[in-house]
Parts: sequence; structure tokens; C-alpha cells
Amino acid sequence: MLIGVPKEIKNHEYRVGLTPASVLELTSRGHDVIVEHNAAFEIGFDDETYAAVGARIAPTKAEIFEQAELIIKVKEPQLAECAMFRPGQVLFTYLHLAADPAQAKALMKSGVTAIAYESVTDDQGHLPLLSPMSEVAGRMSIQAGAHCLEMIRGGSGTLLGGVPGVKAAQVVVLGGGIAGTNAARMAMGLGAHVTVLDISLPRLEELDMVLGSALNTVFSNKATIEEYVLQADLVIGAVLVPGTSAPKLVSKELVKRMERGAVIVDIAIDQGGCIATSRPTTHEEPTYIIDEVVHYCVTNMPGAVAGTSTLALNNATLPFVVKLADEGIERAAKEDKNLANGVNIKAGEVVHEVVREAIRML
Repeated sequence: MLIGVPKEIKNHEYRVGLTPASVLELTSRGHDVIVEHNAAFEIGFDDETYAAVGARIAPTKAEIFEQAELIIKVKEPQLAECAMFRPGQVLFTYLHLAADPAQAKALMKSGVTAIAYESVTDDQGHLPLLSPMSEVAGRMSIQAGAHCLEMIRGGSGTLLGGVPGVKAAQVVVLGGGIAGTNAARMAMGLGAHVTVLDISLPRLEELDMVLGSALNTVFSNKATIEEYVLQADLVIGAVLVPGTSAPKLVSKELVKRMERGAVIVDIAIDQGGCIATSRPTTHEEPTYIIDEVVHYCVTNMPGAVAGTSTLALNNATLPFVVKLADEGIERAAKEDKNLANGVNIKAGEVVHEVVREAIRML
């Protein structure tokens, strides 16, 4: 199979779909790989490195899209890229279609079969291709939040861990999944007072056992969300409902009542965000202020640490890429229900039931 790896074009996105090590795995199995010129130059993988493991270097993105049978990306294709797909082609990347009906329509029009990393499952029903980037985003959310609390960025001037004689910041994490857990770990490591809210008591019990009594775990409902958000210095939105838009847990009215200089980092922004005042931002312009509350809502947070993120992502995606290349989409999806769960669009239709319903409701 001919596999294409284009350079990402989303704002300050430096990750790449396949590392040289992943390319070597594919070429050693008899597949052809074509990589766009300087696709991963910024993270230390130059064209010569790819050529050395058997890849062919394409001077333009158009050549990738014209020739490749399977295209491996990281972020959702931008509309200009959507127009370059063709019927019979397969795309494997993050899509997040529930929050992006324009992209869904463009991919449907193209005739491409689109497989979303974020809806591929494992035998336990987990999301193995979303997990590594959730880990990165969760950890980054605390770094970003700590910087946003600085006065120069509109924050309250609060140091997360405080100092002797001065209380530490109150960090509230909405959602105890992978992103939320990693955010809590980082915040606790910096000495903040951390509360995680979740609707799953078993998950809260797990967090209590793993992270210890220094972590405050609270069952999530309207009353507890209001109570803890209003006293927070930093709120991390880390709620995920697979395939569909994130629920809006914090209303505009609640944001208006938050402390001046408080910070919101909405990790769920790829799925529409779980804060009513959230809107997508970029690494170039990551924040904005509403009602004196700083909002950080970058849709590709892990792209800021692209070296780490690319390696972590490839560790998870490569087995599925190999399966697609070796067997083709029809056989691979038929034999592997977990990969089949990742198929969002096929033959011009949204075939993932949850995604289809989410788009219909927008």
C-alpha cells in the first residue's frame, strides 16, 4: 500500500503522523511511504532521516494527496485539505467531528473514508489512541494555567504552590478521566490544593487510592460544581463523552461570578468545550478574557510539545496503521471491531452513530 504523510498546517502544529521508526516498520513490510518535504523538520526528523528508512520525499502536499491510498495525519484536516481527498482514499487522524460540522460535510463530499483516532476502542471500551494526547494535554493544562495566573496575562497573580506562610492555589478539575487525572497529578506535584469532580464514584475511589488523601474528590452535580468553581483559582475542564460534544458544566452566569483573575483551561475544547464561555483558540493567540476570567482554549495543546507528543502518539497508532496497510480498510474493519469503531465517515455518509447524532443536533 502507498501511505502518505503530509505536513500539518494547523496553527503551530509541529507533530507528524509517522516518525522515521514507524516508516521503517512499514517499509520493512513491503509498503511504500511518501512523506511531504520537511513534514517533521521542526522536531528533528529531516528528509534525509526519512529517506534513510525507505520513504520517498514529496515536494508538495498535492503530490501526497494525489498518490497515497492511506493518509496518516495528526490533526483534523483543514478545509483546504478536505478538498484534496478523493473517493476510495482512507484518512486516519484525529477528527473531532461532533464539534465541527463544516469539516464533516467537506469530508462527506470528498468521498474519503475517515477513521478517527478518538473513537478507536480497545477490548475494555477505552480509547487507546486518545489516551496519550489526553495525558499530554492534562499535564500541559497545569503549566498553561500556572502561566495564565500571572498578572501580565490577566491572572490574579497567584502562585500555584504558594510559599511558606501564604496559601496555595485552589485547582478544580472537572472530570477524573485520563486528562483530569494527569492534571491533578501535576497540580498536586506543584503544591496546589486540588479537587477533582466526577460523576463516577468508582473512579473517585480509584483516584483516592492512587493519589492519596491530599487529593480532594467530590461527586459532581450542579451544586458541587458551583461551590468549587466559585472558590477556584484555576479550573481545568477535562470532561469527555466519546464521540459527541462535551456537556456544558459551567454556565456563563457561573463564570461571571468567579473570582477576578481566575483561570479556565478547557481541555475539552476539541469536542466543543465544557465551559459555556469557551471558544477555540490557537497557540499564537491562546487566551482571552471574559468577565475578568482568563480562558485558555487551545485546540491542539499537545502540539506545543510536538516531540514528546509525536512519539507518544506513534506508540499507540502504529499497530493500527500496520493493520490498515497490511489488510486494507474493508478486511481490517471487518476483523477488528475496535478499529471499525473508529470509522466515522464512509462513502459520503457519517456512519458512526454517536457522531452522526451529535452533528445532527448542532
